Amino acid sequence: MQTHTNLSLDNLSSERSLQLSSLRLQTPIGEMLAMASEDALYYLDFCERKNLESQQANFQKQTKAQIQPGTNKILSKLQQELSAYFEGSLEKFETPLALIGTEFQKQVLKSLQEIPYGQKITYKDQASSMNRPRAVRAVAKANGQNHLAIIIPCHRVVGSQGSLTGYSGGLERKRWLLNLEANQHETHQ
Repeated sequence: MQTHTNLSLDNLSSERSLQLSSLRLQTPIGEMLAMASEDALYYLDFCERKNLESQQANFQKQTKAQIQPGTNKILSKLQQELSAYFEGSLEKFETPLALIGTEFQKQVLKSLQEIPYGQKITYKDQASSMNRPRAVRAVAKANGQNHLAIIIPCHRVVGSQGSLTGYSGGLERKRWLLNLEANQHETHQ
């Protein structure tokens, strides 16, 4: 089980503007953009993802954040954890996260955090684990709106026959991440 501190935008005072620092990170599978407050990570995704501009515009609209290039303690922690993850020495992220979306979307994100490192489940399994067995398509759509790639592991969800489907970072990246985790998981057993 992932051990994250999850924050919600509901906890923010309407009088206080959300201030986020943004940082581009180099990873073995491409450049990523991260945005964080002093308290939590709000955004992590591949710079070359499908529909990046529309997703960022939607993110900006949802958070009403003021975003400035720079770093902070959360982004520093994220960099350390991502390096360890890609080296194969980290299975559970501890960077505090801010979950954004409807209550259903947040429930989907929390269910993703329960998928063990090195394992895969189907969208149907995920929907069933949420006691929403008929909501497979809604769950898949919410997975696609995940603002926290890798940290909230939507890459661990596959099609009903185990096929690689639905990863906004691209199927090659999804395959790469699953192979990394599978190889490390086998090494540690």
